[in-house]
Amino acid sequence: MTAKMQVEFTIPAEVRQEGAHFVAGCPLDVFGQGESEESALVNHAEALQLFVESCDERGTLEEALKNCGFKPAGNDSAVEESGRMVRVPLPLVAQAG
Repeated sequence: MTAKMQVEFTIPAEVRQEGAHFVAGCPLDVFGQGESEESALVNHAEALQLFVESCDERGTLEEALKNCGFKPAGNDSAVEESGRMVRVPLPLVAQAG
């Protein structure tokens, strides 16, 4: 039996223009660039997805998040989301053995 689910991270992002390109970045020191703000954000989300998948495979995701100042919010629904946010889908598959 195979079980599938999708987790989604929502991460704050900043976009700045550098010459003819836009660069999107976040507190995880992961960046994406593009010819428009939108394409920079799309590329940034893809880079974040690869970063999270890589950390997960190495077993370092929790450490990487802690090193960047992230911590579990618990049941605190009052966590403020201000500014631009990037949604990063992370599809997961589990195979029952």
